[in-house]
Amino acid sequence: MEIPFNIAVVVGVPGVGKTTLCRKVSRAVGCNYVNYGDLMLEIAQKEQRASTDPEMFRLDMDVQHEIWKTAALKIRDMRNVLVDLHGLDQSKWGYVLSLPIEIISPGGIIVIIEASSENILKRRSYDESKKRIIENIKNIKEHMKLLRTSMAVCSAIAGCNFLILKNDVFDECFENMLRLFSKGYI
Repeated sequence: MEIPFNIAVVVGVPGVGKTTLCRKVSRAVGCNYVNYGDLMLEIAQKEQRASTDPEMFRLDMDVQHEIWKTAALKIRDMRNVLVDLHGLDQSKWGYVLSLPIEIISPGGIIVIIEASSENILKRRSYDESKKRIIENIKNIKEHMKLLRTSMAVCSAIAGCNFLILKNDVFDECFENMLRLFSKGYI
């Protein structure tokens, strides 16, 4: 089955559960799945610039931008793809828009996954597979608010829709995403 959007972008703050959702939905509907951060690391490894995420994020910002752009160009040429990325990342300089809207134009939709700040904080603290930034609730709320605003702007620039799905109850959010990507609408 093809998703009704050539490129669908799913964003959310770290710990919101978007990667788990995206992987499960992409398997269920049979579309291609790309984790943007994983693709960037794969490119960095292939170019022998870094072998781990921390190494890659210590590279000069211009080098990171090259890797980011190379990943975007690869995704742009894909079909029937669900792209998983933060959308807005935190850096030591502040927030950085990580959706390459000038290269990847979502074919019809940007989906923002949200959850309560308390659930995100809890998920981050229990996730031993990653070294997550453990922020406070105030910072998580700020990040989510800025993500919403930046994705609204990106959707206006790209001429596509954006939708916010709550992921406080995983199975409900999964069913909503499944309906969205199966039929094109929730």
